[in-house]
Amino acid sequence: MAVPKRRMSRSRRDSRRAHWVNSLKVPTLSTCPSCGEAKLPHRICVACGHYKGRQIIIPVKQED
Repeated sequence: MAVPKRRMSRSRRDSRRAHWVNSLKVPTLSTCPSCGEAKLPHRICVACGHYKGRQIIIPVKQED
C-alpha cells in the first residue's frame, strides 16, 4: 500500500479540503431572451426550447 514520503503541510492540506465550499454555492441563472424565464447559462431554455435565438426543441406541455 502507498505511504506518503513526506508529511503534508497544514497549508496544502487545508487548501485541498477547501474545495467543498464550491458545492454549496447557488448556481448562476440568466434570463431567456425569448420568454424571460430563468435558465442556466449556455443551456437550452426548458420553458420555450430556444438557444441563441433559434428553436432547438419543442417543449412538451405538462398537465396537472
